Amino acid sequence: MIRTYKVMLLPNNKQKTKLFQCAGVARWAYNFALAQQQENDKQGGKFLSDGELRKRLTQLKQTKE
Repeated sequence: MIRTYKVMLLPNNKQKTKLFQCAGVARWAYNFALAQQQENDKQGGKFLSDGELRKRLTQLKQTKE
């Protein structure tokens, strides 16, 4: 038998801000990975692995932009 628990979060304003920031970063990372995959597909490349996407993200983080 599987049990489930519902939990209601009641964050304060600082915690709400952090939660929205985390959601924004996750959305940006997803869109970045999707754009990379689509660009690679247009150029006839194969599916990019998780490791390759992480390398590209790390390279992007090391730039000054």
